[in-house]
Amino acid sequence: MFSKIKAIKDIRDQAKQMQNAMDDVSAEGSAGWGKIKLRMNGNQKILSMEIDDELMTDKVKLIRTIMEAHADAVKNLQKEMAGKMKDMGGIQEMMKNLGM
Repeated sequence: MFSKIKAIKDIRDQAKQMQNAMDDVSAEGSAGWGKIKLRMNGNQKILSMEIDDELMTDKVKLIRTIMEAHADAVKNLQKEMAGKMKDMGGIQEMMKNLGM
């Protein structure tokens, strides 16, 4: 019983450690032939965005291109995070600690 409680505490600690590690990871996405670039951290918080002045006159194109850049950043971020989780032991290690 106590070993399960300890395992749950360990998992909580590992999850917190992963969340902190996600703050340190960032990835960039771009769209519109580089006219929009955005950088986000592992918690998917947008850290910065650059928008070419050319896109400022067409609202629909601007919105579409921002969404494409965001999707690109998320894809790149997922690759980064997969590597980080692998380095940290990942979900499998957590489950093993619970005896699953």
